[in-house]
Amino acid sequence: MPRHALRPLACALALTLASTLAAPAVHAQAAKPPAACTDFYGHANADWLQNNPLTAGVASISALGQLGDRARHQQVELLNAAMQSPQGNVQQLLGDFWASGLDEAAVERDGAQPIAPLLSRIDAIRRHRDIAPALAALHQVGIPVAFNFSADVDLRDLKRHIGYFSQGGLGLPDPAYYIRVDQPTRDLLGQYTAYVQKILALTGTPDDEVAEQAQLVLDLETRIAQVTRPLAQLRDPRSNFAPVATAELDKTYPNLRLGEFLQAQSVSDDTVSIANPELFAQIDGLVRQLKPEQWKAYLRWRVGDAMAPYMARPWRDASFDFRGRVLEGRTAQLPRQQMVLDAINHAAGPMLGREYAARYLPAATKSRAQEIATAVRNAMGAALDRDTRLGPQAKAEAKAKLAAMKIEVGTPSRDLDYTIQPMGRGSFGGNMLIASTWHHAQEMRRIGAENADRRWNVLPQQPALAYDIAQNRLVVTAAMLQAPVLDMTLDTAAQYGSFGALVGHEISHGFDSRGHLVDASEQVRSWWTPAETAAWDTVGNRVITQYGALEYPVIEGIRVNGAQTRDENLADLAGIELAWAAYQTARPDAPKESREDFFEGWASIWAEHMSEAEATRRAASSVHAPGQWRTNAPLMNHAGFAETFGCKASADMRLGDGERVVLWP
Repeated sequence: MPRHALRPLACALALTLASTLAAPAVHAQAAKPPAACTDFYGHANADWLQNNPLTAGVASISALGQLGDRARHQQVELLNAAMQSPQGNVQQLLGDFWASGLDEAAVERDGAQPIAPLLSRIDAIRRHRDIAPALAALHQVGIPVAFNFSADVDLRDLKRHIGYFSQGGLGLPDPAYYIRVDQPTRDLLGQYTAYVQKILALTGTPDDEVAEQAQLVLDLETRIAQVTRPLAQLRDPRSNFAPVATAELDKTYPNLRLGEFLQAQSVSDDTVSIANPELFAQIDGLVRQLKPEQWKAYLRWRVGDAMAPYMARPWRDASFDFRGRVLEGRTAQLPRQQMVLDAINHAAGPMLGREYAARYLPAATKSRAQEIATAVRNAMGAALDRDTRLGPQAKAEAKAKLAAMKIEVGTPSRDLDYTIQPMGRGSFGGNMLIASTWHHAQEMRRIGAENADRRWNVLPQQPALAYDIAQNRLVVTAAMLQAPVLDMTLDTAAQYGSFGALVGHEISHGFDSRGHLVDASEQVRSWWTPAETAAWDTVGNRVITQYGALEYPVIEGIRVNGAQTRDENLADLAGIELAWAAYQTARPDAPKESREDFFEGWASIWAEHMSEAEATRRAASSVHAPGQWRTNAPLMNHAGFAETFGCKASADMRLGDGERVVLWP
């Protein structure tokens, strides 16, 4: 559906995601060969690596990607069933939505009809006073124009969300494109202008007026871009947070009438954030200064651009030729089925997630996940007791935070309101607008006291395991709880080694260099002293050095960037330590074979192949080490691994006592 701006605050404070999968390991009955002590990753994943070669033109293949593929296939199965024989109101909505998207002939017949009511609303603008209500109406259907408005955490109280008025409303992804004068940017702007003209023509603008109308659009967007902050300035969440009283909005921005805007979005909170008041002062002035005809051209363009991917072929082709080919470098449009699935996930993702969990998450699997996650959380408590880096006050705060940590498995604990206008199968574009209107209303309901945990920032049908730092909760999606991450046919050891270690990885983020910035009461403050910070950094520096000596797979002469991957490497070490401790508590007399299964479970989730180009890209930018070292490096540091497999002191997979990094001895 219409594109929503990235929310830097949510990105910074919400989720740290880990999505994983691997083929089930084959457990030999005989003693493990010496290869286990040389390269455990290659040893444990030998069958997967042989059976999943990288084909020409494919950048990578991995256990993670395979889980994503499986989850998408399951979603298609669910939607096909809902289309043929829906069970309940939500499935009826989803089935109709799916059917309308797959019916290409109906989409072609529909032409521009899906947006005809919106264009009529825009055409009804006669005076300056008509502009603000039109802006509010388009936001209601999920098409942000002139600016963005979204729900995000209140940095003064992480238990609530407030509304954020932020920059947006531009057709190009970077405001610098409107201002730079270098030739490549000018060329891009020329291609963008041609695209604007195509969309305006499709909305019904007469041919002899298209060029002039496009220039009006470019002029308005350029005026907005001139007071829009550079993207680099949006990375710090604190720079995007500036609370103001809603009672003052209409006085400060009389032409935008933001008080009425909030009423139209059903928001009644007393505070919003406006971090760039210069931008909103500029837009407020433009509402009065520019002729209504210029605003009408801009709004017609924004509606057409937002809805183009979901309408007839001339619209889709125009959108893809610029956004797909020019901006994203793609050579072909997605297959119809994948495009429709993506659209449903975008506009009605929580609906699909509700039905997905009901269909693909058995009660026994959910119960086992909760059991293991709770055991690992308990192991974290014991580790904090042993922590020699934390003083009494910090340790007490950490224990309180751990006690308050929530574990949510499968779907969010608070369900949504699924009251929605019936869709039918006649208009895919119309259904997109219906679903997007519903989705926007649900987002607006997140604003207010005690509402910040209303839903997740990841969908249940997306494989993910996350620690939500703002809400101090572990999030485990329904799609994640499948073999081999949590294979109910394997023994408990393998489940602890894969799923349990991932849980430990995520839980540890609540107590690391980022986690200490939010306390047990979910207030943003550091509860570490400078000495405690220095102690953590000392361990981190050892990890930087250790990983920095490891050769990056596939590419010669490049090593893992230890500083870039430090925090995730520390979390991997933590995950293995915590899951192993939890497993030993649960199965203190486990036989050798089961203990081997624990480590094979860990190795299996990181299997991957990469092209040289992809490896080069990841080496330069990824915060994660490659799969070989996500497997091997934590185990090289773990005494339990060497003991289980009988690795001698000289083995590659066994570091000396003075070399090993142990977070919680």
